[in-house]
Amino acid sequence: CATEGQGPGPVPYPSGNPADAAALDRALRDNVKTVVVIYAENRSFNNLFADFPGLEKPLSSVKASDYQQRDRDGSLLKQLPPVWSGVVIQEQSIEGVTYPAGKQYQSDLPNAPFALKGPQGEALPLGLVTRDLWHVFYQNQMQINGGKNDGFVAWADSGGLTMGHYADTRYNLRLWDVAREFVLCDNFFQGAFGGSFLNHQYLICAAPPYYPDVMNSVSRTQVAKTRNNDPLSPELVPAENSPASALQGPPKFGPSALTPDGYAVNTMAPPYWPTWSRDRNNPAYAEPNQPSVLVPQVHEHIGDKLNKKGIDWAWYAGAWQATLDEFKDSKGIPKIPNFQYHHQPFNYFKNLGPDNPAERNKRLRDGGLGD
Repeated sequence: CATEGQGPGPVPYPSGNPADAAALDRALRDNVKTVVVIYAENRSFNNLFADFPGLEKPLSSVKASDYQQRDRDGSLLKQLPPVWSGVVIQEQSIEGVTYPAGKQYQSDLPNAPFALKGPQGEALPLGLVTRDLWHVFYQNQMQINGGKNDGFVAWADSGGLTMGHYADTRYNLRLWDVAREFVLCDNFFQGAFGGSFLNHQYLICAAPPYYPDVMNSVSRTQVAKTRNNDPLSPELVPAENSPASALQGPPKFGPSALTPDGYAVNTMAPPYWPTWSRDRNNPAYAEPNQPSVLVPQVHEHIGDKLNKKGIDWAWYAGAWQATLDEFKDSKGIPKIPNFQYHHQPFNYFKNLGPDNPAERNKRLRDGGLGD
């Protein structure tokens, strides 16, 4: 970890065997009163903290052989491809500068990390809403390429944008101040490959959701087509019309929400409201027979463990109550901007579903709208 300044000091580690779980539990119980986790998703570490003081390996020290990207056939790219669909999706204006939609702003970029800049060569503002990047299970692994980290451009839908970073965050990003005051984990990695859906599930139970007998279900259309039809393969088979080179356009794939052996790895809708579409006859549930809806989950989650210990707990979700109140008669996806249905992992579990209203109301709580 990298840190600047002094915090409250380390928590005494239990003496004896470091693997003594009971001793560690006692040390944490006696010393730790509050745990705060800043869940900064959808960013690579270098995108915001590339050269933070004290890093084990700052971006500026990385050798070219370690960051150069390869094409889809494995050959070394001579330059980065364009930013497909542009840096921003909708035109925006910040401090008198207009950022047109569909433009990449920087061109003919060498095969290397680069500082993000706007149309006039200015540092790209942190307040600018840029286009999204892929954060999905199979493509994430294809980008990492067994640890070589040379497939981010080849297997991204955003072209060269994956290699961009904000170069002036030390001056205008509040998170830098927080990191200086406390701790920044530069060797912290996500719990699961891919995006928010699976990592939220991993957050509460360290296990992927499961869809029993998926190949005989309505959701079989969402099963990934992997190399050699191997359920353990981390590689998707590109579609027939997928461009051969990263310089020709983004790759194309079929559905991949579910693995061939039934694990839900990319975003699926909760089986209970609020969700994508609502059962008109039973509005507490999702519309039936929808391929994109996950079946209720029944494996153990952290709430179950806390219940066994007699520890009270709740999951607080931003805009939860506003969504329930304002869209109580809605039949489709809620439009509250702060609410994300697939960020509510407990809403996928049977023991917290509508059939257990007391437990559901006690555990699934409103976190407010926030900013």
